[in-house]
Amino acid sequence: MTIGAQLLAAHRARFAAVDPLVPEPPGPPEGETLVAATARGDQVAATLQVHTHQPDSLDLLWSAAQVWQLFPYIGGTGTGGMDALLRAWRHRMDAESPGPDSACTVTWPSRDAEAIRAFLDHGMIPISVLALRTEPPPEDPGNGPSVRRATEKDFEELLALTAQTFAYTGLVAHGRPDPEKLLAPQLRRNLAAGAPVWLAEVDGVTVAMADCGWVNSAPGTWAAELLPPGNWGYVNNVATERRSRGRGVGRALMGVVHREFHRMGATGTYLYYHPANPLASVFWPRQGYRPLWTYWETRPASALR
Repeated sequence: MTIGAQLLAAHRARFAAVDPLVPEPPGPPEGETLVAATARGDQVAATLQVHTHQPDSLDLLWSAAQVWQLFPYIGGTGTGGMDALLRAWRHRMDAESPGPDSACTVTWPSRDAEAIRAFLDHGMIPISVLALRTEPPPEDPGNGPSVRRATEKDFEELLALTAQTFAYTGLVAHGRPDPEKLLAPQLRRNLAAGAPVWLAEVDGVTVAMADCGWVNSAPGTWAAELLPPGNWGYVNNVATERRSRGRGVGRALMGVVHREFHRMGATGTYLYYHPANPLASVFWPRQGYRPLWTYWETRPASALR
């Protein structure tokens, strides 16, 4: 069995019914095809890809070095279809010898509760959420910290703040030692290119930062597989100095960011956050973000049940 037109059509119909903001899925990607059947005999399939990240790759800040990624096509079979595919995947992984820095991952619409049941049953956890914000920006309250665009002169302060955030996230995710080594090159490039990076200051001292960018979700681009059409503001790294947390600094900074992206014609903004992060999981929904995609993971890859 291959991933044929009928299964692909059912897959697309499922995504549209689960969440109208999820883009229509493209055809199956290149990779190895897995097939399975539910207890009722319904046929389902998936594509399996393997990715290896080099030691200096920025992806290592959130990813294992070796990743087996599954692209399931379950149509209308719900929990049973996803369970059958994950069982087939578990059997397939018996042919591998993944090391400790490895993972099995699936990206799936956040609102599909039937699939969530199967992921949990097979030992997968939600490691990241892609969330959108499309509502109008808040009015400027006229108080709070001073917010300005960052320049290359601010590099050291911004890097230190960003490293603080990754050190904290590493408590609930899979952190890396010395994240500055991976973060520094990209931050330098962003500042040199005049990317939309903002910082907040209190009495001339930097207390928060937001490293952002632009992503165009146009037909045929990678972004079109994740985001509705449009020109989106990407909120990459946001950090608040430890002693300034809980004082409204982050909210004030993001108010400026949202107003500026709106002024520049953004369709909306999006970001990633870890649902187990006790700060991020509360802060971002309060700023108007709602989950669109959830990244499910088992690490190491051999732990898939």
